Amino acid sequence: MTELLAVITITLLAVISPGPDFAMVSRNSLLLSRRAGVLTAVGIGLGVLVHVGYTLLGLGLLIQQSLWLFHAIKLAGAAYLVYLGVKMLRTRPSHGVPEAASAPLSDGAALRTGFLTNALNPKTTVFIVSLFLQVVRPGTPLSLQLGYGAFISAAHVAWFSLVALCFSAGAVRSRLLAARHWIDRAFGGLLVGFGVLLALSGGTR
Repeated sequence: MTELLAVITITLLAVISPGPDFAMVSRNSLLLSRRAGVLTAVGIGLGVLVHVGYTLLGLGLLIQQSLWLFHAIKLAGAAYLVYLGVKMLRTRPSHGVPEAASAPLSDGAALRTGFLTNALNPKTTVFIVSLFLQVVRPGTPLSLQLGYGAFISAAHVAWFSLVALCFSAGAVRSRLLAARHWIDRAFGGLLVGFGVLLALSGGTR
């Protein structure tokens, strides 16, 4: 019971902490659509399963002990965030209907964006690996560990779906769409900032 409560508490605290996942979901929900935001949230949940999968296979311990491998993952994640951020910073203001300011995002693209944002995020790597190596006991049945992984993924989907619903609400969205070009640039700047800070961060894990 203590282990279960620890997993739930640590997961909830980690999920609600701001980061690239939050930036992508809120941006897609506000500037594109509620559907795009929710699908981005689902993609994030799928990305979490990648971290859970390699941790349960034992690769998480290898990542924790291999400094070069951890740095490679960190730089790949930083590069992806900077790439997304630069794309947003380069958006041009629309001189017509406000809804045309941002190109529509297909369902697959929304899922992929959420998935890659989380799967390439080394902070999620550290969170999942540390949780399973330091909180979950070695003797915990594999079925229960799989349940923990499913819960962590579901918690991400639930929280970021809620974020998507809030940012796509009509009252909020209608007031901000007129300034969507600058909002897109603001989110782009945030992602570039996350990427740069990630790339420059030290080797501690």
